[in-house]
Amino acid sequence: MVSDDGASEGLSAAVDDRRAGLQRSLKLWHLIVYGIIIIQPTAPMGIYGVVSNVAGGHVVTTILIAMVAMLFTAVSYGRMARVYPSAGSAYTYVGKELHPLAGYVVGWSMLMDYLLNPIICAIWCSAAAQNVLPSVPYAAWAVSFVILFTVLNLRGVKSSGRTNALLALVMSLVVLVFLAEAIHYIALVVRPIAGQWLLPFYDRTTFAPSRVFRGTSIAVLTYIGFDGISTMSEEVENPRRNIMLATVYTCLVIGILSAIEVYVAQLVWPAHTPFPESMIDTAYVFVAKRIGGAVLFHVLNATLLVANFGSGMAAQFGAARLLYGMGRAKALPERIFGAVDKRNGIPRNNVIIVGVCTLVGVFMMTYQSGAELLNFGAFIAFMGVNAAALIHYKFRSENKVFLAATMPFLGFAVSAFIWLNLNHKAQMLGVIWILIGLALHYIMRRVEGGTDRLPDLDAMGATEP
Repeated sequence: MVSDDGASEGLSAAVDDRRAGLQRSLKLWHLIVYGIIIIQPTAPMGIYGVVSNVAGGHVVTTILIAMVAMLFTAVSYGRMARVYPSAGSAYTYVGKELHPLAGYVVGWSMLMDYLLNPIICAIWCSAAAQNVLPSVPYAAWAVSFVILFTVLNLRGVKSSGRTNALLALVMSLVVLVFLAEAIHYIALVVRPIAGQWLLPFYDRTTFAPSRVFRGTSIAVLTYIGFDGISTMSEEVENPRRNIMLATVYTCLVIGILSAIEVYVAQLVWPAHTPFPESMIDTAYVFVAKRIGGAVLFHVLNATLLVANFGSGMAAQFGAARLLYGMGRAKALPERIFGAVDKRNGIPRNNVIIVGVCTLVGVFMMTYQSGAELLNFGAFIAFMGVNAAALIHYKFRSENKVFLAATMPFLGFAVSAFIWLNLNHKAQMLGVIWILIGLALHYIMRRVEGGTDRLPDLDAMGATEP
């Protein structure tokens, strides 16, 4: 039997050997595929019903507006990845280019996103499971999924990259089947004429700018995760060019695919017929039921349930690892958060703590409120990255780039505008979370001698949710 110290040394040596052997073999299209796998081709389906009811049915419009904001922000992420090729995290860019405390605020906002991600995944999984067995109460499903997330993470069960790629392929095939069935249904049953084809983009009977912009603030959840591409910079051919292009193209591909998915859904289920409260969270699978009956309903429901289960489990472990890094950096009490289980090398305390937070969250939040609060944190990061890119390329870099000030400024302005259109309750709770973080930061620096910023997520093997 190898001792714990020996195991750690062996693991470190293996990691060093792997890094030493890295080759720049990934091409642009590899990165785009990787980005699509991270975001998932079914990205808009989970939030479809929520956005539809909030935006008066203009889901396509919200997806496209959100895509504009994400394209500007993707350029900023790509540019900052050139400056910090080994650290693809928003708080790193902000902390180094603006101020360590600003980086801490971004990192603390990211922690909120990590904690919220398993909550909204558990909520969605519970709603999807009730679609199959409605006699089982929501509370029973919610508790079951949270326990499963926690137990599997405590046992060290992880999905491999090959498994994730296979799941993405299956989801893509299901999306293609759905689109084929939807087109068939629209052609034979709906039969839109003239201006009816444009109603998903603009329906004067339900259109209101305030509703569309608020819907956009939720629809951005479709694109969350695109920044993970920057963590591949050490294995990419011509990273200075391809990281930015892949980030932009991934947002563009996901945006167009998502727009198509929600466009056909809106033709099938028009905005003048809002989804009942009981259907909102899983509205897209009920669109599938109208199109293809029980078979398509259950296939899509099962596909999205598996996808959300995997995302929720991974998000819980990501949050646990982030808490562990904060404990090691003395940003949180090290004895609790910086401890690792000697038997399996897992931050056991943190997995349990996140599990408890998730269990509380599934009963205190709705899917919509959780998504809006998550996007509060995400837009803090987006605004920060755009501001960091503006400061660096406009004032500090000797290498001037095309539209150095215009692109990040527009990214910041559009992101700020959408952020301001978030639900006021989400904004208030987000501000309270940041104030708690600042107070904790001050206390830990006084008591424990904590650092000015959060630890490097990429060094811990985690990326932003």
